[in-house]
Amino acid sequence: MRESIERSGAMEEFFGPDRLAEGLRGRVREMIMALAEAELAEVLRARSYERKEERRGYRNGKRHRSISTGLGATVIELPRARISEGDRDKEWQSGLIVRYQRRAVSVDQAVLGCYLSGANGRRIRGALAPLLRGSPLSKSAVSRVVGRLEELFSQWRCRSLASEPVVFLYLDAIALRVRIAKKVISVAVLVGLGVKEDGQKAILDLELFQSESSSCWDGFVEGLVSRGLKPPCVVIMDGNKGLRAAVEKNWPGTAVQRCTVHKLRNLERHAPHHALEGVKSDYHGIVYAEALEQANKAYREFISKWKKLAPKVVVSLEEAGEELLTFYRFPKSQWKSLRTTNAIERLNGEFRRRVKTQSSLPDARTAERLLFGLIISGQIHIRRIDGWRDLKQVLLLKAA
Repeated sequence: MRESIERSGAMEEFFGPDRLAEGLRGRVREMIMALAEAELAEVLRARSYERKEERRGYRNGKRHRSISTGLGATVIELPRARISEGDRDKEWQSGLIVRYQRRAVSVDQAVLGCYLSGANGRRIRGALAPLLRGSPLSKSAVSRVVGRLEELFSQWRCRSLASEPVVFLYLDAIALRVRIAKKVISVAVLVGLGVKEDGQKAILDLELFQSESSSCWDGFVEGLVSRGLKPPCVVIMDGNKGLRAAVEKNWPGTAVQRCTVHKLRNLERHAPHHALEGVKSDYHGIVYAEALEQANKAYREFISKWKKLAPKVVVSLEEAGEELLTFYRFPKSQWKSLRTTNAIERLNGEFRRRVKTQSSLPDARTAERLLFGLIISGQIHIRRIDGWRDLKQVLLLKAA
């Protein structure tokens, strides 16, 4: 604490006295007390010493309360009262300053914002010291604020998905370095991103697993189903065999779109160096055709041309089969969004940008909590899918 106070003094010396903040700080106490008195008068339906039939109770003294705001700590006198409810009286609880509250919500928001931006507890206390003016912000206080994320995350992961009308579903994973059993290892965070009927994307679930194995993906998809998620019109994914098996097991017959970018990378790995440009150009003729008929024609020509020149490339292409062309069934305005997993890759990119400041995360719970916090805090903005106005056509086709 002494170190924080000294640092705050050094900052004041560097920037000069903040007369505006000092003037406002002197008014904070009386403003809070005035608001609390007004709140109580509204509940009692009477002012102090006012006698009237509508009165619902009586004041009975005051209690002192220390509260930290963005302008520092202040001690207020919070009024007390007994409120009549039928034949019983109960102690009045302020909605402005709830029981045991020691900090304004804006202070907790600042703490959480610093944490989600990559700061640890010590740096958070140091960064906020000039604003809090020496008011207590202990390590345990920071931990409690951050710990609320875990409670919210648990509730979020248990929420029902029955009312989530998902049209499209993206499934993918992000790799993170996490310390588990005293060893830093790379783990997979499986993510489900749904597109609702209004075109808005929503993260349905995220869960950390040791790998992207069949059992892990199966458990993840089963979790979505058990919480009431109905089969989407199409699932967009990469070529992970475990993921493909999990989708088929839980939603038999559901259309699947294989990511065309992932498939191109696979083709390039099998293609001879001198044939890379040709393979890429012919492949683009398949996935960027004007219609399904042209895409099928380009597909057949690709196989005929490269079957002898690069047989492994053809085997890789045929592995995806018709699932590479599923997006052609949907309105053309949605093709760009459906042919790849870019929507969820962009989300994963935001996750990586946040955690790259840390060589590893301390444990699995911290990793999940951090990613969830980035979502609910609005630091990651997810826009609507391209062609969302044409989703009505998709829903009509599904109903038919």
